Amino acid sequence: MSDASDVLAGLQGETRGTLIERMGIEITEVTRERLVGTMPVEGNTQPYGLLHGGASVVLAETLGSYGAALCAGPERVAVGLDINATHHRAARHGTVTGVATLVSAGRTIASYEVVITDEDGARVCTSRITCLLRDAPPARR
Repeated sequence: MSDASDVLAGLQGETRGTLIERMGIEITEVTRERLVGTMPVEGNTQPYGLLHGGASVVLAETLGSYGAALCAGPERVAVGLDINATHHRAARHGTVTGVATLVSAGRTIASYEVVITDEDGARVCTSRITCLLRDAPPARR
């Protein structure tokens, strides 16, 4: 396992021009067991002005994938296998916060539960993401 700050710095250095940047996602806390990130509702809505469910899934996948990368360690990568989401309530404005908590990690699989809440602390979405941990391709080593 590598240091969280090293992994985060490497991953954040690769976000320019990506969906993470376009969605306005900011990672605010990183450990192997817990990651926290925020995302604005504005700019990530569906036509009714509500936070798009897909945007919640992007936030969840971002946090869970970063966590899985920590579990993978150096010279390895995390690749998404499964993600699901239950949307509990609408968010119309402000910022949502996602908290990813490690559920299980082994040599080949890591799973996180991600709870997304609005500014009032109301649960907007619950997601679970599972990633495969494997050796990095030669070009990434």
